[in-house]
Amino acid sequence: MIDYVYTAKDKQTGEQKKGKISADNKSAAAAVLMEKSLYPIKIEEAAQAEPIWHKNIFGTTVKPRDRVIFTRQLATMVKAGLPITQALNTATSQIPKQEFKNMLQKITASVEGGNSLAKSFAMYPKVFNDIYVNLVDAGEQSGNLDDSLKRLADQQEKEQKIISKVRGALWYPMIVMVVIIGVLIFMITTVLPQVANLYKELNQKLPALTSSLLSFSNFAIQYWYVFALLIAAMVFGLRAYIHTSKGRYYLDKFKLSAPLVGTLFKKVYAARFTRTLSSLVNSGVPLLRSLKIASEAVDNKVIEKIINNAAEEVKSGGALSSALSGKPEILSLVPQMIQVGEESGSLGSMLEKVSSFYEDDVDQAVKNISATIEPVMIVFLGVVVIIIVVAVLFPIYGLVTNIGSGSGGGSGGI
Repeated sequence: MIDYVYTAKDKQTGEQKKGKISADNKSAAAAVLMEKSLYPIKIEEAAQAEPIWHKNIFGTTVKPRDRVIFTRQLATMVKAGLPITQALNTATSQIPKQEFKNMLQKITASVEGGNSLAKSFAMYPKVFNDIYVNLVDAGEQSGNLDDSLKRLADQQEKEQKIISKVRGALWYPMIVMVVIIGVLIFMITTVLPQVANLYKELNQKLPALTSSLLSFSNFAIQYWYVFALLIAAMVFGLRAYIHTSKGRYYLDKFKLSAPLVGTLFKKVYAARFTRTLSSLVNSGVPLLRSLKIASEAVDNKVIEKIINNAAEEVKSGGALSSALSGKPEILSLVPQMIQVGEESGSLGSMLEKVSSFYEDDVDQAVKNISATIEPVMIVFLGVVVIIIVVAVLFPIYGLVTNIGSGSGGGSGGI
């Protein structure tokens, strides 16, 4: 498919229109325009690359919320009986962000050119992932596209709620840590040297703790670039290691066993896995294919490996419930409910119930973690304050006391 820029005249209104369309060649593009009651005036191939300032070096800026709104609008229009191209055009016209709108216009042109909606969405995998494409494909093949799109929108909304709750729980300790580090840096590099100068002018000996911190302060001030380089090397080194398959695997393994948040991550992954699998199964996607997609959607390499191994057992004739049982990374309710679904022939609905349970449980778990973290951070902050008081304020108090004592002794002698 080639992108073309066209100028055409509307046969009914006589209005001149411009836009983009995808087709195999110019003749095919002209035929598509004629079918839309547009008389081609000019058709030329679009530029192969946009100017560099039009590109985002960090990838697409399409937010999940924008995709959810578009999907829900498209589902509503399809259910109302609008032709798919008209539904796409209407939903696209309501998108405020130009980058997403351009993307959807190309998808619409692809559909008009004869491609399926799923195949057209697949042209932009960073925005429309495998779950999205497969659910749309299942909806097209079964004739229930509106239900598949609605299920997609619901799933994406729930996923974003879970992510926002987890991030919200982690923001508080991060902010407190940044404030503590900032206060420490200020005290060590600014206040402590002034206290040392005061002691030096009065020929007084610094306390041991203050002297140790002062040595560290002098080193940090003199060789600050060493600390900056070390921190940068640690950050970039860690990021590079995490992006390796081994590093990512160990990071994901740590998430599942981390203090305070390990159980929370297990619940998040359980909700994500069961919600995705239920959506795919309910849409008619084959189980083995659904398991493959759901394993990637979990976004944890440890659990992905477990699910893929379970899929191999299912492929050999085993039950999914037994393949997932006994795995400490998989919460026990998941295989239990899957077994009920397998025995009753209602796997999709059972998975949906499990996902709803864990989505609600994640909300409560986040509240519990927030309630636990707050006193821990307060205690930690209190310890830091005590260290600062002992290292900075006590020496000042002791110095004032010594001076006062010295003054008092001198007056008595006179």
